[in-house]
Amino acid sequence: MAEEHAVGRVAVMTPLYERLVMQAFMSLSTSAPTVLTICRPGEKPLFEAPAQWPVQHEPTWETLPARATELLVSGSVLLMPPWGRISSAKRSAGKTPSQWEDAVLRSCRPASSDSVLGFLVPLQLCASEAPWAVALREAIAEHWDTLLVVYGHGAMQGFDPRFETAAVFLRARTVDQPPLKIFRFSSRDDEPAVEKDFQGLLARGGGRTRHGYVARRRPDPAASLAFDLHDPDIEDRRSDLAGFGGVSSLGDLYHQLPTLHLADAKNWTCSAEDPGAVRLLGGRDVGRDGTIAPVTEETLWGHVPESHLLAPGDLLVRSVQHPTDPGGFVVAELTPQDLPAAATHMAIPLRPRLGLDAQQRRFAVLFLGMPLARKFIGLQTGAHLGGSRLRALPIPQPDEALAKALDDVTTARKRLVEWQTEADSLLASVFLDRTAAAARSRIIASGRGLRLRVEAASLLDDLGHTVRTRFPYPVASRWRETEAQTSAGPTQGAYAAVLDTTEILLCYTAQLALALAWSSGIEIGSATAIKDKLSAGRGGPGFGDWAFVLQEVSTSRKLRALPPGHPLHDLRSLLDNKETAQARQRLSDRRNDQAHLRRIDPVDLPRATSEALADLTCLLEAARFLADWPLLHLTTVRWDALTRTAALEYRELTGDHPVVPTRTMTVPRNDLEAGSLYLRDSDHELHLLRPFLVGRDCPTCRLWSTFHVDQAPKGKIVLKSLEHGHVVEDASPALRASLEHVQLL
Repeated sequence: MAEEHAVGRVAVMTPLYERLVMQAFMSLSTSAPTVLTICRPGEKPLFEAPAQWPVQHEPTWETLPARATELLVSGSVLLMPPWGRISSAKRSAGKTPSQWEDAVLRSCRPASSDSVLGFLVPLQLCASEAPWAVALREAIAEHWDTLLVVYGHGAMQGFDPRFETAAVFLRARTVDQPPLKIFRFSSRDDEPAVEKDFQGLLARGGGRTRHGYVARRRPDPAASLAFDLHDPDIEDRRSDLAGFGGVSSLGDLYHQLPTLHLADAKNWTCSAEDPGAVRLLGGRDVGRDGTIAPVTEETLWGHVPESHLLAPGDLLVRSVQHPTDPGGFVVAELTPQDLPAAATHMAIPLRPRLGLDAQQRRFAVLFLGMPLARKFIGLQTGAHLGGSRLRALPIPQPDEALAKALDDVTTARKRLVEWQTEADSLLASVFLDRTAAAARSRIIASGRGLRLRVEAASLLDDLGHTVRTRFPYPVASRWRETEAQTSAGPTQGAYAAVLDTTEILLCYTAQLALALAWSSGIEIGSATAIKDKLSAGRGGPGFGDWAFVLQEVSTSRKLRALPPGHPLHDLRSLLDNKETAQARQRLSDRRNDQAHLRRIDPVDLPRATSEALADLTCLLEAARFLADWPLLHLTTVRWDALTRTAALEYRELTGDHPVVPTRTMTVPRNDLEAGSLYLRDSDHELHLLRPFLVGRDCPTCRLWSTFHVDQAPKGKIVLKSLEHGHVVEDASPALRASLEHVQLL
């Protein structure tokens, strides 16, 4: 075997890296290390050790292992590779180890159970999953425990600042293996902050610092020690992926297609004009915008087997991550316009498996483009991505609600693009008519439609418009009154309207919470106070009772066990932050002052109205989920026993008016009842609201209204309208029985 030696520039640790390495040794062995490296007689060392560190030179790498074991008897040792350009032709871009790494690190043995050995090597030895790196890490682990790895970008002077070094610290192997600590910094980081952070990591037994962490589980000896792979934060994110609906490996969703290696190009390349020529796509042909680059003079063409041909919907992933790629993997989904084509070894082609729907494909492509996807694999910049690692990547799968939301967003984007195209076409045609008068008339008429669309769409950003048109009728009608009153100035009527709307918002959402909790078999303790008031025949529940229900919902541990898409989770969010809780409390105090005749002085009325309206707006903003939950009044239910479906006629009570058209839908349920109110959640599931909310015509104003139980004196039930406060008595046994069934009486 030919001897391997190094030539080139002298390598020097940056002062920061030098201090970190020394701190590591002092923490692990309480003494400065002896630096052991190679230097032939008469030659200048290619590594310049710090002046205060003892240095031992060996003439060849073959004697290093024995010399290291000898020095370990009296203290710690820092092995330094022959920094510089290795002359061996075998070593290429870290694809194979140098003889120094392979022979020296395999052969070094501890002198005692306290022996501490450190060495500085390129990142690839620790992070690569190439067979040579795996085998070398396994060999080292037979005699040593890895205690600490310190990665440094630009840590060695005289090298490219993007070059990343790994300082690895080992101790003699023990039965009870100590925890592994991994640290990473850059020469661009603040040096005092890095040092302080490193000291904190050395003192930790677990957890994380800004630049490093203690691995929760010691990796397998063969495993890559890439920084992101074992980061606790990344592990938490990996576990959290199921919150989207599910998790599958990329290999479960796509299978990998064969590629053509450019080393064999002479056997199958041809010119673009040759019959049957197919475009050959590599990594540089995949754009970060998700498209395939246009054909250029450098485009490769070839005759390829049919098994290598790509098809519409296939994915093409760059196999090398360039330093200029800031995000995740660079991936493109092929279209018919990109074909015919085949992939070279510089890209990874993936074909969707049978049954993979459009939402799953879209979500997979979105996730692949995220930086988190790269971190899950631990791929370093410039490293070659293997197909096996990519296929093992966990991919979140959208549940039904999320898939529908993605479809809606995709449809909205497509519609907006159509509007933009129409506007561009209209602008480009200004001077194409025969006369200026004809152009003027056409542009004004066509532009009117575009303008009205944009104005209508922009109104959705206006919270007031959203509440008035998309919130359930009880809240929307009250908000309409508030807008009308406050538009005339800060009057007592405007101030009262703000407080009334707040109470109805809390009342409506609290009734939803009670109904949903009951159907889920979860007891709401604050409902007991409401039951006591009703049973005693005293005044009915009010502002404070609704607030107590929502406060309990926001903190209840019982509700956390519900499925992620359950609507009670959105209701929990209404008062679960400091801002909305404080807004609710201020409005509650104002309501109490009003009830106890502590009226607002006319001088203070403008400020009080403005502040109360701001607090109400805060609560309405937090309750935007109501816009996705229409209130339905089922008017007719027809069950078909053959198809096992129910045909429904219903009124969607959305917006500030109860006169709405009757609509129809079909659902696979036979437990729905005509005449009752239902909540339709984001998953299009129907939730019965009776008897918490009851819909009927009001005998006072003759308008259809939404009622809740307000009092329950003996022999009758008093219902109160959310829209206008009118009351109606109901002596039917059925209503009382239903209230007793849900334990409100």
